[in-house]
Amino acid sequence: METRSLTDLIIKVVDKLLEAKSVVVFTGAGVSAESGVPTFRDKDGLWQKLKPEELANFNAFMRNPDLVTEWYSHRRKIMHQVQPNAGHYAIAELEKYFERFAVVTQNIDNLHKRAGSKNVYELHGNIERNYCIKCKKFYDLGDNYPDKAIYCECGGLIRPDVVWFGEMLPEDQYEGAVKAARTCDVCFSVGTSAVVFPAAYIPIYAKQSGAFLVEINPNPTEISSMADVSIQGKSGEVLPLIVDEFKRRKSV
Repeated sequence: METRSLTDLIIKVVDKLLEAKSVVVFTGAGVSAESGVPTFRDKDGLWQKLKPEELANFNAFMRNPDLVTEWYSHRRKIMHQVQPNAGHYAIAELEKYFERFAVVTQNIDNLHKRAGSKNVYELHGNIERNYCIKCKKFYDLGDNYPDKAIYCECGGLIRPDVVWFGEMLPEDQYEGAVKAARTCDVCFSVGTSAVVFPAAYIPIYAKQSGAFLVEINPNPTEISSMADVSIQGKSGEVLPLIVDEFKRRKSV
């Protein structure tokens, strides 16, 4: 996309933001990939031979809790080595200008909160949280990366607080996200192919409810045709341009 048309699209988005009272930003793996977070099928050594479906499900955990615990320790360690990128920070900065603002993310890496976002709905959980499958007590493992199963004082296995294959989304997070989507004036869909349901309903609900839908993604997706503005580019490059222009015009 040539610079002139990108500038025009940014102005169009900012026009709507200046009128908006409520904003939702829906994010996917593409946002985190720009920070260096590997996608689900990363190429790391021994894990390359195992399919995520064989590790990220409850039956696998009960069958081999040592292996699944070690895999999540491996993933969490990688995520601790990366930092939020310009896209994360731009989203957090934009939130400061709206009383009603929600980040709805499919990512489990905690990078939105680390960047300063306050109101975050984590549809697929957060790898930083863990809980006992028996008594539901929560645990923060911090910088501990166990390579074997860990147990609660009640004797129950401790698992990561993420949504595994075959599991329902956390009800409170999904309901809050849907409510935000159905009442927002502007909805961004950023770094997501929008094919993983029910999460991918979020931008659809927003559009159906009358929101101005903005897509930012390197490639066209399933929702590109319904977006009011679709910008093909990286979130870490495009979002700061939008937020800078918004702040400039807001201060005039």
